[in-house]
Amino acid sequence: MSTIPTEKTVLVFQGGGALGAYQAGAYEALHEAGIRPDWLAGISIGSINSAIIAGSPVNRRIENLRTFWHRVSSGLSGHFLGNGDVMRKWFNESSAFLGSLTGVPGFFKPRAFTPWNIPGDPMAAISLYDTAPLAETLAELVDFDLINSGAIRLSLGAVDVVSGNFNYFDNNECAFSAKHVAASGALPPGFAPVQIDGRYYWDGGIVSNTPLQRILSGSELESDLCIFQVDLFSARGQLPKDLFDVQAREKEIRYSSRTRLNTDQFRKLQGIRMAAKRLMEKLPDELKDDPDAQVLEKIGNDCAVTLVHLIYRHAAYESQSKDYEFSRLSVEEHWKAGHDDVVETLNHPDWQNRTRPRNGIRVFDLAEQRQRRSKP
Repeated sequence: MSTIPTEKTVLVFQGGGALGAYQAGAYEALHEAGIRPDWLAGISIGSINSAIIAGSPVNRRIENLRTFWHRVSSGLSGHFLGNGDVMRKWFNESSAFLGSLTGVPGFFKPRAFTPWNIPGDPMAAISLYDTAPLAETLAELVDFDLINSGAIRLSLGAVDVVSGNFNYFDNNECAFSAKHVAASGALPPGFAPVQIDGRYYWDGGIVSNTPLQRILSGSELESDLCIFQVDLFSARGQLPKDLFDVQAREKEIRYSSRTRLNTDQFRKLQGIRMAAKRLMEKLPDELKDDPDAQVLEKIGNDCAVTLVHLIYRHAAYESQSKDYEFSRLSVEEHWKAGHDDVVETLNHPDWQNRTRPRNGIRVFDLAEQRQRRSKP
């Protein structure tokens, strides 16, 4: 493992439903390599993974992640019959359809099974599923006292339903409960908004499906960072061949991270911040109290960011249902893919020989090379 003593380690987890097992596998490999996060930021399923990690003792983090993903995949734990991508695609579509009808164990259940509750519950009237099972799962697997101790910083994104404003719940600023995690994952119309302090919140992915901008904002940048950004949707893809492909590709574009855009903007802004800091060091004392100089002093810093981009790249047999297809077979495949991508990254010579970035930021996307080699 290549480490730089000045860095803090940040994990950034995108939303993506069932694909979140990829993040759990990625974290397992990071954990095995001795990498411990100082800060976790998540959206939707990324918030659930983040809360389980931050809310578990170090020696139980992997165990609790496995418990969650084993539970949600227990609805269809068998294997499919047949060979080839066509048969596997039918298996996946059947699994997704079954989950939409019966729900996902430990996560959500359809309200259609309890229609007598709908007239008296305004939230039931605007959602298809009840997430009470998720609340029970979080109560079992997440120690919110540990989260609120601040041992690890936790930031979860959600959207205010009434104002439309994007909001981050942060354990540096408020006390966390299961509601904060559920709010970040309340994707409509499947799930109802979650009420917190008189406001109602939906899934943060409606506005932005990655918390990277939160991490890279100037107000948050106080030290060198090594960010592992674990994405579940790829911005890059192929021209669709049919309407099913169209739905899948549209979802990928809508929920993908604009990593290149974000990092290019950060590189420019950080260049300005670094220049401001250098300029302040050169100013004579009589000019340092000038109002313009004080503005430069506030924005100036010379922090360096290393960004490791890990992204799930879907298999040929996966379609637009991949984010709500919770079969045990798919969950285990996604978990392994995340684990393997991190192992590939940490063993790569470019990672092993890395140094502190000189120009504000350096981006690694090393697992993509293994993925290209694995394709026929």
